[in-house]
Amino acid sequence: MTYEIIGITVLWLFLYGYVIVASIDFGAGFFSYYAKKTKKDHIINQLISRYLSPVWEVTNVFFVFFFVGIVGFFPDTAFYYGTALLVPGSIAIILLAIRGSFYAFESYGSKQSNVYMFLYGATGLLIPASLSTALTLSEGGFITETNGEITMNYLKLFTSPYSWSVVFLAIVSVLYISATFLTFYASRANDTEALKLVRKYALFWGTPTIIAALTTFIALGQHNQRHYDRMLDLWWVFGLSMGFFMISLGLIYIGKYYGLAFISVMLQFFFAFFGYGASHLPYILDPYITIYENATHQSTGIALIIVFIAGLFLLVPSLILLMKLFLFNADYVKGKK
Repeated sequence: MTYEIIGITVLWLFLYGYVIVASIDFGAGFFSYYAKKTKKDHIINQLISRYLSPVWEVTNVFFVFFFVGIVGFFPDTAFYYGTALLVPGSIAIILLAIRGSFYAFESYGSKQSNVYMFLYGATGLLIPASLSTALTLSEGGFITETNGEITMNYLKLFTSPYSWSVVFLAIVSVLYISATFLTFYASRANDTEALKLVRKYALFWGTPTIIAALTTFIALGQHNQRHYDRMLDLWWVFGLSMGFFMISLGLIYIGKYYGLAFISVMLQFFFAFFGYGASHLPYILDPYITIYENATHQSTGIALIIVFIAGLFLLVPSLILLMKLFLFNADYVKGKK
């Protein structure tokens, strides 16, 4: 295995970690606002607040690691994506700033503000939608290079069925991941009313998630035949993903083993995410950037791999400790701390 493969695998692990942790956060924001509008905020908002209080500050650590790493391993990504993502990236940064300000105001007494609750809920959907643009662009066809200048075809991007299918998949996946985690969290808290509500959310958003995945797969075949064919070659990986989806939805439906159900959701997205990434190789940005032709020098790459693996071994135990002290502490989960 070459250092390029090891490097992109480590980076993909960080991005996968961000997808799971951030999805729980983003989806919780939407559910919190939706519950308020439907007069059910007294049922789940305390549960959501107990989860977010210790976690929201570390959510973006995975994303920062990935962002720094992708530029370090593959410097050309800064040149191409820096131009292409100027608009969607700026929108995402603004939305993240708005979301961060909500956490600050919520912590210091403005939790009853309807405006901030609306922004909190809206950013939970808009941030993943804007960030998903990077995956859309990576398939090629939206960026052109002429005489060293990068041009972004926004008209093609906004009229592409594949682009909108990715946005739809990003939104419903966030809601499904978050709903399944909150179901598990409510069961840990022995909060029967909250469990009943978020379990309905999880069951509802499961079907749109699979529909969106199949729609995106079909749209990819029309947009990038090479990647589509590679994904067909890895059919067994996506078959495992579908299998874990059925397990998670079945467990939630029968109302048992919610922890195992959420682990199944994590494995569902793990196999789908890594199947997508493996079939995309060697391209990072089709056809301009590949992991072999545009990687940094080998010695620099190996040094970065060592640093990022060390960071991974530091970050994961820290999250486990955080969960042990707060999220899975019986008294804290039940609101006694």
